[in-house]
Amino acid sequence: MRSTVHLLLVGDIVGKTGRKAVERFLPELREKEEIDFVIANGENAAGGRGVTQEVAQELFALGVDVLTSGNHVWDKRDAYTFIEEEPRLLRPANYPPGVPGVGLGLYTLGDHSIAVINLLGRVFMQDVDCPFRKADELLAQVASQTKIVVVDFHCEATAEKQALGWFLDGRASVVFGTHTHVQTNDARILPQGTAYITDVGMCGARDGVLGFTREPILHKFQTSLPARFEVAKGVFLFSALLVKVDPATGRAESVTTVSLFDA
Repeated sequence: MRSTVHLLLVGDIVGKTGRKAVERFLPELREKEEIDFVIANGENAAGGRGVTQEVAQELFALGVDVLTSGNHVWDKRDAYTFIEEEPRLLRPANYPPGVPGVGLGLYTLGDHSIAVINLLGRVFMQDVDCPFRKADELLAQVASQTKIVVVDFHCEATAEKQALGWFLDGRASVVFGTHTHVQTNDARILPQGTAYITDVGMCGARDGVLGFTREPILHKFQTSLPARFEVAKGVFLFSALLVKVDPATGRAESVTTVSLFDA
């Protein structure tokens, strides 16, 4: 019997191209690496901004177990009601009280359980509650239920992401950053056993700009005028993080970045 739990953390899925990248790579990767549980950030999955019930169900059918999100989770009105009915779709836990949905999910994983926490950064982002205090609160809630805890920190500033990684070292199995769509070269296991990466990257068009067509973005940077961003097409990019965790301790045993691309 295998002694570790294999987790795959998938970067921001950007529009239809990102969903096609998931379709292209996830089923094969899940089988090859004997993945037990897949968490993917889906806040850009519907047209590049937001998520709908139809899109979420498509991703669940492709092998995603839980969808996390971020500041764009409310961009499709569908999410306001769907998120109340679908426990596999999380929104950042540090939104103020009364916001639809939840930011903590506890899921069955064979003979074990896994807690997934979704948090939103505050630097260059929205004015939300403190993610550090919220992380403390949620960890206390699940401490008696599981050792396997995964945190998606949807955040702009690299310093804020690194700070939360150190803050949770030894208390979470994985802290992975999302939002900036570019996979960083700092995946490692911190001294107390937490797997960490500043940004896991994205699933989308490799040759766009963060998954969107280049031309409008280039025009905006050159003119400072508003531009309509559209999801790019072309070569598929699939970015993720593979972490093997000891379920008895919750400590990460290994961490490997995944970056696959294909037309």
